Amino acid sequence: MGEFEVHRVRFFGLVPAGVRCLAWQPRSDRLGLARTDGTVEVYNFAANYFQEKVIPGHEARSVEALCWAGDRLFGAGLSGEITEYDLAGLCVACSVDGCGGPIWSMAVNSSGTQLAIGCDDGSVKLFQVVPGGIQFEQNLDRRKGRILCLSWHPLGTHIAAGSIDNVRVLDVCSGQTVQRIMVNYHVQKVKQECIVWSIAFLSSGTVVTSDSFGRVQFWDWEQGTLLDSHTVSNSAILSLAVSEKEDSIIVGTSAGATYQFQLLPVKLSSQEKRWIRTKPFHYHTHDVRAVAHSSTALISGGLDAQLVIRPLMEKMQDKGYEAVLRKFTFPHRRLVSCAREARLLLFQFSQHLELWRLGSTNGTGKDGDILPLSSMPEHLVQLKSKGPEHIYCSCISPCGSWVAYATASRFHLYRVHYEDDSVRIEKIPKVSKLLLPAYQLQFSSDSSSLFVASARGSVHVVLLLEPGGCRHLHTLRPPSGSLEAVYLLALSVDGRWLAAVSGDWAIHVYKLKRLKHHCTVPMYSCAVTALAIHPVTNDLVIAYSDQQLFEFSIPEKQYTDWSRTVQKSGLHKVWLERDSPITHITFNPKNPSHILLHDIYMFCIIDKSLPLPDNSALLMNQCILKQLPESARQQQLHAFKICKKFQPLLFADLLDEKCLVMVERPIMDIKTQLPLPTQQKKFGT
Repeated sequence: MGEFEVHRVRFFGLVPAGVRCLAWQPRSDRLGLARTDGTVEVYNFAANYFQEKVIPGHEARSVEALCWAGDRLFGAGLSGEITEYDLAGLCVACSVDGCGGPIWSMAVNSSGTQLAIGCDDGSVKLFQVVPGGIQFEQNLDRRKGRILCLSWHPLGTHIAAGSIDNVRVLDVCSGQTVQRIMVNYHVQKVKQECIVWSIAFLSSGTVVTSDSFGRVQFWDWEQGTLLDSHTVSNSAILSLAVSEKEDSIIVGTSAGATYQFQLLPVKLSSQEKRWIRTKPFHYHTHDVRAVAHSSTALISGGLDAQLVIRPLMEKMQDKGYEAVLRKFTFPHRRLVSCAREARLLLFQFSQHLELWRLGSTNGTGKDGDILPLSSMPEHLVQLKSKGPEHIYCSCISPCGSWVAYATASRFHLYRVHYEDDSVRIEKIPKVSKLLLPAYQLQFSSDSSSLFVASARGSVHVVLLLEPGGCRHLHTLRPPSGSLEAVYLLALSVDGRWLAAVSGDWAIHVYKLKRLKHHCTVPMYSCAVTALAIHPVTNDLVIAYSDQQLFEFSIPEKQYTDWSRTVQKSGLHKVWLERDSPITHITFNPKNPSHILLHDIYMFCIIDKSLPLPDNSALLMNQCILKQLPESARQQQLHAFKICKKFQPLLFADLLDEKCLVMVERPIMDIKTQLPLPTQQKKFGT
């Protein structure tokens, strides 16, 4: 695998925001997710659960509810506004005031034509979903108490609304309350209020509620009577979701547990069925604020920032890869950039950037030794973003003299001056407004240009001027046009080529000397997760969300012989069954046959001069190889050299031919910064 001096960095203080709400879209096999900081994400389950869309958060825009109306995604929160998200432009498309104070809940009817919101003033309001936005339709019967949860009857005739101590059923046509159920009617000597946190309206007429007493209850809405009650937990049940066939329910508690209820026959071959609870699943350490139910999996999101997908084994035809439990904590994009020449790291947080200088050592040693530092890592600058908008992207130039970042409405460029032991930041004024929106930033290898990925498939070319300034040079656009934003860029070291990936997964290559389109890489059926251009051959290496790797010759406009060999022979089964996408690719110029790449759980060097491993070979064999004699070692060699020592791995890159920097973010470090979870009494204590 080769020997490298490794800078193991663990001072990136990232704490991902917790999951606040989920929305499942069965038609497109996508999951909408909103976090406690207002960030909205879209995961494509068909593309190996890739996080394909990210809309940055906003301090004044909380998201308490999320739902799909067809292929359109809507959110609502305590600001009192209903927001539609532009999933092509990765921004807010439009916002409408709900006129009822903070919005706690939102639901869409089965046809996706009407939107209902539950407000702080006790009102339920209906909006018509129309092209380009929504229109107010009517107010339903208003009563005292905020509406915390909503659910439509599958036929769209009634809405069930959960509040404090009661559930109301409203007729959509008349707008009147036709049933009021007191959820504590059957409980004697109740001294505290019962909060109905979640609700579901089944086609059978049954209303399912979950509440702060830890109960899941089933009600006949027409009679207002309790059909069944399950005390699931000593803590509150915060979330509830029902499968499309209405034969399975998932609930999440404030103790971090999730439960499944299944509608099963009372006896074998009996027509009578009852809801039966399964054992708890403890995948979270904190509140499970959101759950969703797909046709084949139970999905939960917690304040511990984890998204957990647990496949339903009885729904799986294949018990292999598709039936594996998946957990996602970190974003599928880079939040770290590196200035190789200056040995600096730029860390991106939601509302500030941190610039660090790496430590150094004068010591030497053998493989595995920890060398003493002659100089410690140094925190140079904290650059705060003004305003409520979160930072979407950032980058530092290879020389370390330029820093750029962007929010939804602002683009900032800074010149960094290093004077003895001090650092001075100079903001570049009069930056072109044409650069917005900016979704990805990339400096050229000689730090003379900046490339800004923008909307509708375009990329802006910015010339950096001395001693400080910039000029918009050109805008590159795909020949066929695109509605999707560019989310990935790759530049060649010689400054000749630029590759750009937009949300429609098309890869366009541009010739920078002439500032014109060169070619389009053949379309593939999965999302691109990472790409890079080889510094010697100018071959474009592409990683896809299904773990496939391709190598495309830019000068020849075709796949390379090595790439064709990979597709003909096939990649190792263990490699293809990884559930974490490749997020970064780089190369070692001194070893042109080496491709360096990583995901959250592994760092890998692919040596193209060695044969590909077949499924009978041991893929992750580095530890075993070290123990074998040289003759036996040669027989076990193959192209993939995998290291799993550094986890979770958020960034890895070469500083020079013998030096690597690895940025880790240990999960336990994150948990120590989260609020204390609900304490549970353990047996025997």
